[in-house]
Amino acid sequence: MLELRGIGKDWAGRHLLQGLDLEVAAGETVAILGPSGCGKSTLLKIVAGIEPPQSGQVFYNGQDITHMPPERRGFALMFQDFALFPHLNVQDNVAFGLVEHGMRRALARQQACDMLGRFGLQDFVRARVPHLSGGEQQRVALTRALITQPRVLLLDEPFSALDAALRLQLRQEFAQRIAAQGIAALLVTHDETEGRAMAARGFALQGGALQAVW
Repeated sequence: MLELRGIGKDWAGRHLLQGLDLEVAAGETVAILGPSGCGKSTLLKIVAGIEPPQSGQVFYNGQDITHMPPERRGFALMFQDFALFPHLNVQDNVAFGLVEHGMRRALARQQACDMLGRFGLQDFVRARVPHLSGGEQQRVALTRALITQPRVLLLDEPFSALDAALRLQLRQEFAQRIAAQGIAALLVTHDETEGRAMAARGFALQGGALQAVW
């Protein structure tokens, strides 16, 4: 379980996050709604360990990880621009995280091929990222995130660049994968329809605090 206790953060002279509390269970997706600039992305960066909170603590399964570096948390963060490496092919993009964790490159590539097959991407193993459609790139990004078996998946407006039909398809796919792998997932979005499609619970970030929406 991911747990936030009293998270606070100031930015540009205002209270961006104020004493924020939240729990996300394994296999659950929780949505955080709000307009640009309200602090949603900052909250994800605090959970990921990229930014420190000014107050409060981040816990995972009862362990205080507030000061744990990002690479030791076992969390995966997905941005709306996918953050894939354009100079690597699809296989090596997916294998990258395994290699970074010390796995031999040959074994990492084999596991990447297996995972791509489960996502229906077996025909794109050698493809270059710039040659993929937006939906294909997003599936590659999800495959790369899940292959390291993250404990927590952090999603920052992951579908905003895609067309409506593809957004609907990928929302369902992501929700199924998250539940099947028992991952605690935190989705930030400005789109309530998207939040409701993926998350059992949703909150609006207003005035630095979370207000339950559903």
